[in-house]
Amino acid sequence: MKSTAAEAAAPDAGGGGRMRSRRQGARIVAALAVTQTIGYGVLYYAFSVFLLPMAADLRASTAQVAAALTCSVLVSALCAPMVGRRLDARGGRGLMTVGSVLGALAVLAWSRVENLPQLYAVFAAIGVASAMVLYQSAFAVIVARFDGHERGRAGALLALTVVAGFASTIFLPLSGLLVERYGWRQALVVLALVYGAAAIPLHALVLRRRTRAAQAPAAAAQRAAIAHEAVRRLPFWLLVVAFTASGGAAAVMAVLLITYLVHLGHPPVLAATLAGLLGVLSVTGRLLTTGLQTRLPAALIAAAIFALQGVAAALLPLAGRTVPGAVGCVLGFGLGFGIASITLPHLLVDRYGTAAYATLSGRIALFSVAAKASAPLGALALAQAAGYDRVMAAVAAACAVAAFALTAYHRIPFRPASK
Repeated sequence: MKSTAAEAAAPDAGGGGRMRSRRQGARIVAALAVTQTIGYGVLYYAFSVFLLPMAADLRASTAQVAAALTCSVLVSALCAPMVGRRLDARGGRGLMTVGSVLGALAVLAWSRVENLPQLYAVFAAIGVASAMVLYQSAFAVIVARFDGHERGRAGALLALTVVAGFASTIFLPLSGLLVERYGWRQALVVLALVYGAAAIPLHALVLRRRTRAAQAPAAAAQRAAIAHEAVRRLPFWLLVVAFTASGGAAAVMAVLLITYLVHLGHPPVLAATLAGLLGVLSVTGRLLTTGLQTRLPAALIAAAIFALQGVAAALLPLAGRTVPGAVGCVLGFGLGFGIASITLPHLLVDRYGTAAYATLSGRIALFSVAAKASAPLGALALAQAAGYDRVMAAVAAACAVAAFALTAYHRIPFRPASK
């Protein structure tokens, strides 16, 4: 199924070619690690720092302003299938370069908004840019670059996600310092310049175009056939269910965990500290998952960790009133917080090859990213109607669904894609 496997292996013919190929792969991974860290920091995480000063300046409620970020994520989800097809056909260089320009300009425009309609329009543009430059595109570039080299691909994805996992750690305090010193509008100008100065040249100069063979009509027909066949079969939809459910559960915990821990009687500082462990634990979970994938099926590893998350969420209302109980539940849930991002590429490539990877990934992202945007809103409504304990029960149920779907996925036999 992999149309570029021979091309990827060709540089390994001699020692010098092998070394050049490794250096080039390392440069691509390093460049993407930088652009993903800054991209997530500026286009996503920094928003929370600007929420209150924006609301005051625009004379709007925090809920009205926060809706802009939800708009951005939903637009990103809608764009995901189209972006995926473009990545398979043309590669990431042009798409990610244009997306970087759009992202930088959109953040500059964000600094000039005067009312809510302007804010929503700017964040729709940020949503388009995010679909073009964040994980979906970066993973597609890495999958194509390490076609036929499973260990290299796993290591590259791990390195990228570990580095980018510190985006919030870097950009939340940085954004806060900029707002405190310059005000929120000038702070956004600085962040836009930082993002544009880093992402635009790295995407334009380090990434490579797709080969002519990958752009040929025959290759396009092959990709279309793979995608068409995949969406007609149960395994693909089990992946959709699994990663949509797990993504929604993770988003709910990211948004409501601090509030719920305070509801259980913990001081706000302790609640924030425990919630902050999720970012660190996401790195731990990725390291654990990548290590186990050499010995165990990736689907079963993820299913087990999703099940652990479900148990942790279910126990939180019972054990979370004590500090040790809350710590244990957060640890249990946090281990799975970042594993979806590195497990899905592995499962897609193993079953379907790399030729249509981005196309299939984009179709799954349409559902999973939309769930990440909408699930917290639904959870808030459920909390107001029935209480936070019911929200934790819903999170536990979603994790159980994800675990069951991946277990069922693993039980469906398939012939692994040729390397």
